[in-house]
Amino acid sequence: METTPKRETFADIINAETPTLVDFFAEWCGPCKMMSPILKEFAGQMGDRVRVIKIDVDQNPNAAQAYRIQGVPTLILFQKGEIKWRQSGVVHKHQLEQIVSQFTNA
Repeated sequence: METTPKRETFADIINAETPTLVDFFAEWCGPCKMMSPILKEFAGQMGDRVRVIKIDVDQNPNAAQAYRIQGVPTLILFQKGEIKWRQSGVVHKHQLEQIVSQFTNA
């Protein structure tokens, strides 16, 4: 008998062994638009060593409130449910690589 796979929740994602970089953003935010291609390139380069997800703070106000997001973009790196790093504002790709490499086997 085939079972439908369980839908992955935000908690499932951030509690994983693989580091997860969460981009809290807003559609109207200029710096957020600057981060988008940086994160896309970063995610492509890192492959399965890190997971990158985006959360729109206007569509997910509870998540924004839970993590005390006061400005966008805010990037938070989670691993095994713990916040390993957090920064607001535009972050360059090489800086993201240095930060994430501390928490991966790469």
